[in-house]
Amino acid sequence: MRRTQGRSPSVGNTVGQWAQSGGEWGEIQLAAMPASGPAVLDRQASSRYFAALDSSVGDLRQRAQSLIDRLNDSRKEDHSVMSGFRDSLQLKVSNLAEQLEERLFQLYSLHNELIQERLQELAEVMERVRQAEAELQQVCHTVEEAYRDLCLQPET
Repeated sequence: MRRTQGRSPSVGNTVGQWAQSGGEWGEIQLAAMPASGPAVLDRQASSRYFAALDSSVGDLRQRAQSLIDRLNDSRKEDHSVMSGFRDSLQLKVSNLAEQLEERLFQLYSLHNELIQERLQELAEVMERVRQAEAELQQVCHTVEEAYRDLCLQPET
């Protein structure tokens, strides 16, 4: 099995070898390593290390997933709160609009009464004006008749 540069060390290779190479692996062949002696111990230590590393990576994945789950749960809760807030706000705005509409109708009713009173007064004034006009016309006819009578009489 061959490993290339930039990849993590594989089982059977020590982290020390990887670190000594500056974190880069050259071409390493596992078959070239002896099956007994210190290399076996290195492999066992390496296996334990990578098992621990895999465990740590798994733990990190779990923690990351847990954080993501909590974040999603928090967002769902925020969405729920905002939906409740929006519903509450819509209800309050609706109630306020109804109250405003009620007040407008009350004002319209009051204004209608005032307008009705003024129209009644106007009608009364117009009736008096009509009566005054009729009286004035009567006076004009009377004056016109008197003038004719004066103008048509012979001079003595």
